[in-house]
Amino acid sequence: MSINTHLEKDCIEIHDSWDRRSNSLVRVLATRNLMERQQMRKIYKAIYGEDLVERLGTTNVQKERKELVAQALSLWMLDPHERDAVFAREALEQGDTNYKALIEIFVGRKSSQIFLIKQSYRARYQTKLEQDIINIDPPHSYQKILVALAASHKAHNADVSQHIAKCDARRLYETVKDNLVAIEEEAVLEMLTKRSIPQLKLTFSCYQHIFGHNFTKALKLRNCGEFENVLRTVIKCISNPPKYYAKVVYKSIKGEENDNGALRRVLMSRAEVDLDEIQRAFEGKYGIHLRGAICESIFCEDYRDFLVALAIKTTY
Repeated sequence: MSINTHLEKDCIEIHDSWDRRSNSLVRVLATRNLMERQQMRKIYKAIYGEDLVERLGTTNVQKERKELVAQALSLWMLDPHERDAVFAREALEQGDTNYKALIEIFVGRKSSQIFLIKQSYRARYQTKLEQDIINIDPPHSYQKILVALAASHKAHNADVSQHIAKCDARRLYETVKDNLVAIEEEAVLEMLTKRSIPQLKLTFSCYQHIFGHNFTKALKLRNCGEFENVLRTVIKCISNPPKYYAKVVYKSIKGEENDNGALRRVLMSRAEVDLDEIQRAFEGKYGIHLRGAICESIFCEDYRDFLVALAIKTTY
């Protein structure tokens, strides 16, 4: 039986499951890879004349648990850049802007992906993502860094240079060697603006090699203000993504931060990227499998099954 025949059967099962068996929707959709999901949207449209993503988003959900699952599945069926556009909008629409969700997008995506995200954002919301970030009020240090990172995706050299990394590492050292003087924000922002994420990652690695400690430790030893604390978070996301995301997921599971969507966001965004590495980092730091932690903390059965299915996609 061809893959298209399998996907057509899946589409028929999905259609027959509306409003009755959300567990069937989870079982069918959560295990499909990106190419299969894209094909299913086309097949469903051809058979039923409806967009599968829109249909999921308008399912007649009378119970909160079904609504949670339907929203998650609707996001999962989107192309990654479309999903990131939604995540960005959610981050900006919250009463308290979710800067970390925005940082994850600008740090964790390639320049070509950022271009598509911005296109999708403008098509969906009739406004520019970068302009919405600039317009955030009141101003915040995260905002300055996000603007710099957005510029870096347009202007940086694609090649990674060891020489530039060493020079930048020494420049960073100059910004923190005097604990009594405030960090030179402009120098740091200029570097973030002109360097790619891989180049910045190499710079922070060179800093540790040259000076014997990482740059985040140097920032922590200072009398840190808002900018330094924000910069530490961004550097952690750049330097060691699995460790960074493992901590984000753990805090979300434990309810330690007001970011209810963090677990869903990270699992969806990283499921087909590096979730296996995140799971290893999670288990190494917290002594429990990520899937086990999800099962212990999520009480909505279908939604829990969906999240566990994403984690299983990258079993190691």
